[in-house]
Amino acid sequence: MTKYQISLETIKEHLVQQFHLPDEQIDKMLPSFVSTLRVHMQNLELALAEENFQSLGRAGHTIKGAFLNLGLNDCAEIALKIEEKGKQGESSPHFRLLLDDLRLKIEPVLR
Repeated sequence: MTKYQISLETIKEHLVQQFHLPDEQIDKMLPSFVSTLRVHMQNLELALAEENFQSLGRAGHTIKGAFLNLGLNDCAEIALKIEEKGKQGESSPHFRLLLDDLRLKIEPVLR
């Protein structure tokens, strides 16, 4: 599996290794995690559409934490870039590229 292929299985493996959670508990929690990721992605998209870069930075910070908790470090790195640029109030054409890259990486989980 390449670093670009994220699945629910990779998240489950991380949760077992990092937090020693039983499979049954993880299976109950995963739908909530996925739903939360969807909301965070929508917040990023909305902030970008509104060109509200401070909100984009805050949303980047929030989703970065969610990614780190789920062991999705590649996604957290992208979220950090969004957070830093957004909090600086930078208008950047790279935001769209970063969001598209992020969506591509987590799309298998959001399905």
